[in-house]
Amino acid sequence: MRRLFVVFLVAFALSLVFCAAAIPLLKRLKAGQNILSYVKEHQKKSGTPTMGGLAFVPAACIAAAVFARGADKPFWISLAVGLGYLLVGFLDDLLKKLRGTNLGLRPYQKIFFQLAVALIAGVACCTQGYTALRIPYTQISFDIGWWMLPLGVLVFLATVNSVNLTDGLDGLAGSVSMCFFLTLACLVFLQKGGSSSLLSVALAGALAAYLIFNTARASVFMGDTGSLSLGGFAASLALFSGNALILPLAGFAFVLSSISVILQVIYYKKTGKRIFLMAPIHHHFQQKGYAESKISYTYAVLTAVVGATLILPLV
Repeated sequence: MRRLFVVFLVAFALSLVFCAAAIPLLKRLKAGQNILSYVKEHQKKSGTPTMGGLAFVPAACIAAAVFARGADKPFWISLAVGLGYLLVGFLDDLLKKLRGTNLGLRPYQKIFFQLAVALIAGVACCTQGYTALRIPYTQISFDIGWWMLPLGVLVFLATVNSVNLTDGLDGLAGSVSMCFFLTLACLVFLQKGGSSSLLSVALAGALAAYLIFNTARASVFMGDTGSLSLGGFAASLALFSGNALILPLAGFAFVLSSISVILQVIYYKKTGKRIFLMAPIHHHFQQKGYAESKISYTYAVLTAVVGATLILPLV
């Protein structure tokens, strides 16, 4: 337990330094965010430095790796997978900057790269024998063997893109992800599930520092560099620890973002009308007049409460 607290603090400190150093550097490189024209409330954010994931993700990885003596395979595989998705996100953000538009990788290109990393991780899960699934709120687990491969691919694609969709308001994806990783760290620690708790708590610590610069009004955005990486870490750490089924619960905010977009698209195609004023649903709340900080705070608190209900049966 002491080591987890130390890792959290080290990740926090490194992320604080890296984020503070990255902001002026990103400004000099003119790595500003291109704002979509139809999101009028966000026009004032145009030019805010993005790719903040290049600061807090390495901070978390360094902090976790420094204290990773005796770490198990899931730790190192999850580290590699998260960094793999960071590279995909970085390529997307870089292309947006070079083109001067909000279009980076084409959708099919993004899915191809995401699928490639997901398949590698899924095969690793199966070949290394990490194919157990725990049922939330119980002590029950069961082995699904190679069925973990299609489930793993689905979990990766769904989680990575859901976290990406949630990254739409100042502090939203960062605060929700921080609460999610704290929940996962506690679960894995109480389950005696290996070193995954180390990486989870490092990510939580790094995000805590990043939020100092990202809460409204944000000084830096995480970009796809950060959001895709966080989704990759979340999916990988949950899968390899046997906790894939907690993702829709502890990550309900991510699910809410995806479901709202899917429902909006389907309903609009069938009726020509919209269910929400804007999707993902956090933009609907924003259109209703709620402040970004209030929406982000509510999402984070609810994520923490749901996380607490998952942890409670193990205490």
